[in-house]
Amino acid sequence: MNAQQAGGENAASRLVLVTGPSGAGRSTAIAALEDLGYEAIDNLPLSLVPRLIDGPLERPLALGIDVRNRDFSAAAMIELIDGLTRGATLRLEVLYLDATTEVLVRRYSETRRRHPLAPEDAPAEGIAREIDLLAPIRVRADVLIDTSGMTPHDLRAEMTRWFDMGRIARLAVSVHSFSYKRGVPRGLDMMFDCRFLANPHWVAALRPLTGLDPAVAAHVASDPRYAEFVQKVSDLLLFQLPAHVDEGKAHLAVGFGCTGGQHRSVAVTEAIAKTLAAAGWQVSKRHRELERRAQALPGLKEAGNA
Repeated sequence: MNAQQAGGENAASRLVLVTGPSGAGRSTAIAALEDLGYEAIDNLPLSLVPRLIDGPLERPLALGIDVRNRDFSAAAMIELIDGLTRGATLRLEVLYLDATTEVLVRRYSETRRRHPLAPEDAPAEGIAREIDLLAPIRVRADVLIDTSGMTPHDLRAEMTRWFDMGRIARLAVSVHSFSYKRGVPRGLDMMFDCRFLANPHWVAALRPLTGLDPAVAAHVASDPRYAEFVQKVSDLLLFQLPAHVDEGKAHLAVGFGCTGGQHRSVAVTEAIAKTLAAAGWQVSKRHRELERRAQALPGLKEAGNA
């Protein structure tokens, strides 16, 4: 389902049930849906769902369903799905957030939380029970997203791909900087290599800085190939973006890579994002390697929206 297809429907009739094992990203998904314009309610008891949706909805609804709810059972969940599917007033979608057992165990270890189904045992025990409990619901899912290799940013982008109905913007564009040494970010639609540009790493005064610093940006821009490169990429994107809208695409991810992901790719990402924003597009920026350095450099802040 893309934004163009959804546009022909009554958006307020859309109901998304969000579930999956604890630690797979349900809270992040619910927050993303709320940002997309959904009325979002987490940890709602199953018995209250029919009462909540009795009557017309003013906007699309997202409900987080958790095994910790006092009246939760797989049978009750499936009965609810069947009942809502038979109804003619709502367009129901079941979103299941999944992750491998190894990843779920690691996430619980990092947060030192107790698993709700095994508060006195190791998290692995509760995770195994929960996966078994949810197996019949997983089979019934309309959308299944495996978050094992995703960051919260990646999951939010994936939620936009699936559930943005064009109510927030005609097309959301995210521009990423990254290091080729650490691999290409998942989910990129287009990618450009900036390693041919002048490298601030070889200037001692610029080496500890980032592409967010004006001095670094100026050094990169001093390369005689920079202006033509940025202009050609900008022209290409501005040419393609309306076509993506016509095709009903809700999100486009564009990546710029360099060796370390600290200087050139960051500076170019900033320049391209500024150009697209000035042309009226909704643009967000993500500097992956700078985010990884954030704890080591407390003064470094992630760039916001353009």
